[in-house]
Amino acid sequence: MDARSERNAVPLAVDLDGTLIATDLLWESLFLLLRRKPYCLFLLPFWLLGGKARLKCAIAERVELDPAGLPYRQDLLARLREDKAEGRHIVLATAAPKKFAEAVAAHLGVFDSVISTEPGRNMASRIKREALVSVFGDGGFDYAGNSRADVAVFDAARRAVVVAPDRAAARWHKANGGELFAGEKPTLKTYVKMLRAHQWLKNTLIFVPLILNHDYLDPHMMALGFLAFVAFSFAASAIYILNDFFDLALDRRHPTKSKRPFASGVLSIPFGFAAMIGLLVVSVVTATFLPPLFGAVLFAYLVATTAYSLSIKRMLLIDVLTLAGLYTLRILAGSAATGIGVSFWLLAFSVFFFLSLALVKRYVELRSTELSIGERIAGRGYRTEDQEVIAQAGMASAFSSAMVLALYIESSAVRELYERPWLIWPLCPIVLYITIRMWVLARRNEMHDDPIVFIISDWRSQLIGGFGAFLLFYAGL
Repeated sequence: MDARSERNAVPLAVDLDGTLIATDLLWESLFLLLRRKPYCLFLLPFWLLGGKARLKCAIAERVELDPAGLPYRQDLLARLREDKAEGRHIVLATAAPKKFAEAVAAHLGVFDSVISTEPGRNMASRIKREALVSVFGDGGFDYAGNSRADVAVFDAARRAVVVAPDRAAARWHKANGGELFAGEKPTLKTYVKMLRAHQWLKNTLIFVPLILNHDYLDPHMMALGFLAFVAFSFAASAIYILNDFFDLALDRRHPTKSKRPFASGVLSIPFGFAAMIGLLVVSVVTATFLPPLFGAVLFAYLVATTAYSLSIKRMLLIDVLTLAGLYTLRILAGSAATGIGVSFWLLAFSVFFFLSLALVKRYVELRSTELSIGERIAGRGYRTEDQEVIAQAGMASAFSSAMVLALYIESSAVRELYERPWLIWPLCPIVLYITIRMWVLARRNEMHDDPIVFIISDWRSQLIGGFGAFLLFYAGL
């Protein structure tokens, strides 16, 4: 008997969470439940009092999970299909609730039976070991697992298949051997993507009141602005992580968002949750060094962005108006941190300019999604026939922002602040160039789905924007 025939003569039990899929269905289903039924947050402690099995089953009863959208480990799945084709008996042995386990088994079609969690019995660690030994005998099966909870099962198996192991499973494999499927390792780029550090560029709006008041050479004022920037950036990253948790299923259907760290399973949800709490703590601690009014603005930002992640992002037009408001809120945060007042003109310009950018984002999403007439884009309130209205509204917002800027340039406030106010006039065509060019490229399908990323990577926008900043600086000398 060759090695493959010998291997296939013994049943193979396969763990689900972290092993067959690069995620944990308890966390996935929890955030899916909270997105659809937020009030269930208050029921979680009562379910947990009944044990972890009760918690898992209670959540599973209230949500529907799409097994086709899960991040399967393709190398392991290919191996299972190969073994199945050669007649091997394969069992899905998982701590996931029965409803989810059977759905995955039915979708894949490679499992002969399912052993899973039911009310009163959490099929993990020693309980799973006892269940498998009772069916196949001690050493009568091979087992594929990935975590500390699987070590007890490895000890009872004839051979271990260690998949993307955590530290405990890796130590066991080093000491005892067995087959190894390494899995994808996170890199520095992975953590940067988790934080969405490129989005911190938005928080430079905090410095706008300071710059327009010509206080950019004052070390104390710049220090206040920097602290506010750090607080907002860390808070923003925390909310981006939370947003990723709520959008896991939707992100996996998207051609680029499916590569995000949590959607792809490169980073675990528990790690992300811990990172989110840490980021919020740093943000709040940093805010304590600033005036109380800044803390109030930061709190409003956290409430608004959380509401956006939970619900507002699926509301027609309310979502883009909220995004424009969040940009403007950053300017107000800079004002609160430094004590510098902001004018009506600045706030009005901000609302119209950033509304245009938010509408570009939605327009690109509509253009890049293949939908039939009458179908909504996943997770949004828009349909494919809305494209023209969105484009018209976005262009109108761009021209409105330039009009507000022109009125501001002619105001008495500008003549008081700038020695050469006539040098500021080119800012109007500069604003129109940047915004209209984005809309032209969006209609050509040559636009990134995030306008901030586009501006960062587009040398023309950077050159024109830098020229406008120089004019603004020189006009005040």
